[in-house]
Amino acid sequence: MIKSTLVQRIVENCPHLYQSAVNNIVSAILDEIVEGVARGGRVELRGFGVFSVSPRQARIGRNPRTGEYLKIEQKRFAVFKASRAVHERLNRGEVSN
Repeated sequence: MIKSTLVQRIVENCPHLYQSAVNNIVSAILDEIVEGVARGGRVELRGFGVFSVSPRQARIGRNPRTGEYLKIEQKRFAVFKASRAVHERLNRGEVSN
């Protein structure tokens, strides 16, 4: 699902809200999640999951084309861990459209 589809579904479920308002709300929520994770924090959405940052240590890599060794710098990357409720729903095999 992409952001515009999410906005459209919310508008369909809440016809009293304008699409532009829903778009602003969804954008604000996503921006806050990104900002929270970018600050190195942990963003927890109860019943959905947790967004956090995990470091990847510097290492020596190899270019597969040339065989040349090169230094790969330390990086941080985002991690998402789904909640137990999400795991249970996924494993029940139910698909809701």
